[in-house]
Amino acid sequence: MGGFFGVTSKQDCVLDIFFGVDYHSHLGTKRGGMALHSKSKGFQRQIHNIENTPFRTKFENDLHDFEGCAGIGCISDSDPQPLLVRSHLGMYAITTIGAINNAEELIQTEFNKGHQFMSLSSGKVNETELIASLINQKEDLISGIKYAQEIIKGSVTLLILTEDDAIIAARDNLGRLPVLIGKDEEGYSVSFESFAYQKLGYENEYELGPGEIVKITPEGYETLKPAGEEMKICAFLWSYYGYPNSNYEGVNVEVMRYKNGEIMARDEALNGTLPDVDYVAGIPDSGVPHAMGYAKQSGQTYARPFVKYTPTWPRSFTPANQKIRNRVAKMKQIPVPELIEGKKLLFVDDSIVRGTQLRETVDFLYHSHAKEVHMRSACPPIMYGCKFLNFTSKGSEDDLLARRIIHELEGIAGDAHLEEYTDASTERGKCLLKSICEKFGFSSLGYQSLDGLLEAIGLPREKVCTYCWNGKE
Repeated sequence: MGGFFGVTSKQDCVLDIFFGVDYHSHLGTKRGGMALHSKSKGFQRQIHNIENTPFRTKFENDLHDFEGCAGIGCISDSDPQPLLVRSHLGMYAITTIGAINNAEELIQTEFNKGHQFMSLSSGKVNETELIASLINQKEDLISGIKYAQEIIKGSVTLLILTEDDAIIAARDNLGRLPVLIGKDEEGYSVSFESFAYQKLGYENEYELGPGEIVKITPEGYETLKPAGEEMKICAFLWSYYGYPNSNYEGVNVEVMRYKNGEIMARDEALNGTLPDVDYVAGIPDSGVPHAMGYAKQSGQTYARPFVKYTPTWPRSFTPANQKIRNRVAKMKQIPVPELIEGKKLLFVDDSIVRGTQLRETVDFLYHSHAKEVHMRSACPPIMYGCKFLNFTSKGSEDDLLARRIIHELEGIAGDAHLEEYTDASTERGKCLLKSICEKFGFSSLGYQSLDGLLEAIGLPREKVCTYCWNGKE
């Protein structure tokens, strides 16, 4: 994944860019970057590795070197960016979010045209550089963006900072990710997360539609390509990686999560599968509001049987060494023995993807003498790796817990029955739940239904991407 933030203003905006980008740190763990433009210095750019140090710490010492009334920045979970590009279209900075499934094909086509790319240490091409190359094939930036979005299989959402202090924002053709504009007295901001500019004093102004391209200046914004009708915004924005304070398509993340938990408990009560427990709890952090809604609807007590120690370990996956990562994950979980020993506990997690950390959590709870551990997932079983946003692995489907268990039960033949496995009322669905319970030691396991999740989001289901659950594009 990744996130971006930009400002074009009548006054210096360095600090707004700095804090606005920092507010997207939950969306990526590898690289952070800022690019600004001023009349005296022209373009200035800095990129840092943030795998072991937060964005804010890495960039604090750079702030005195930056100046400008327009800038963009990003948190990237993949390639270093923003990039500075010099072409027949002029000089510009560009940052992108998305996934290119036909990257190798496009790169080879570019090679055949005589184009060259800088190679990353992995040997791969920076996808943002590839997108810039595609844009530069046309006679203007807008035509180039349209061309890139049309030819790329996957998704592309981007910001471009130009030499005249304007920002061009383009939302993916199917609107898989949000792009929102904020306004203050001096200019405008553009952001993935709406709370980022709200905290900086900007008010909600406009949300781009699917495929829309907008040019933003300190004086205002204009649509250069109108929005399309079809939309497939990612459902995981609400269930997992979106920040609680943000709104997408008018739907608040935290409110959706409360409602989602309530729907889960409501449906379990109707089906007679609601367990009698001492406490309902959430797996920190994004599982917590789902659990609060579940507890409220079920009438059972909400508690925090363990807390995460995060002052020095904000991310369990930060250390490069896997052994150290595993140890840090365990060290972060600090129990409240009075709420665990001899207790029947129900935990709600935002999702169950690979199950690695979940296994460690359950082992930790039983080691702390929990009597029962019931587990609930706030979304359906994940059956397909995301190919639009790099949210889940695009490698083997066996990386996904549900698919791995299905293959253990039926081999590859089980892939023909994935729809049954996602339905807990079918024999295959019951078998999947039972097998995972036995493997992990759960007292019971339940997944939110796709219908329940979509009900909680509240948008028309045809406008929400559910590919990772049902494989439907």
